[in-house]
Amino acid sequence: MTNGLKRSVMLLPFLAPVLLSGCVWQSEYNALQAQNQQLQAQNQQLQAQTAADKAQIARLRGAISYSVNSDLLFPSGGWQMSSQGQQIIAKMAAKLAPTQEAKLVVNGYTDNAPIGPALRRQGITSNQELSQKRAENVMQYMISQGVKADLVSAKGYGDSDPIASNSTAQGRAQNRRVEITLAPES
Repeated sequence: MTNGLKRSVMLLPFLAPVLLSGCVWQSEYNALQAQNQQLQAQNQQLQAQTAADKAQIARLRGAISYSVNSDLLFPSGGWQMSSQGQQIIAKMAAKLAPTQEAKLVVNGYTDNAPIGPALRRQGITSNQELSQKRAENVMQYMISQGVKADLVSAKGYGDSDPIASNSTAQGRAQNRRVEITLAPES
């Protein structure tokens, strides 16, 4: 054998894995693709769960306020709670109801986007009305979950108290919220 051929034969065991690594059986490829799709679906579920966990709890002067983005509770342009929204509020109500002694106030807020035609057809003509309907819907659901009806009220504020600028989509999303305030015992 020539020296060049000997070198090629000696390098073959080292080059074979590199050359063959680009070759994958179709069945292995399909299995990996299915696994990737499953992982992407799980990732989307985790992102949704993380979004639900982004509800904020703040301590105010002598009170506790729990703020939930309305996009997590209601479908766009609606006031009937989604199943995800019901789950979020049910978890809160389950913690509050057994020992509730203080009054709860459910406050609804919106962004400053005008009311759309679909809501107008349903009789909602202002953001204040929409926020009131949303606050009342959350209140009624909390009562259905065991919160004492005589210790909970609802108030809609519309776009009157923004916590972010309404000039961006992100700011408007922050302004669409429901705050549940637990007042101190008097």
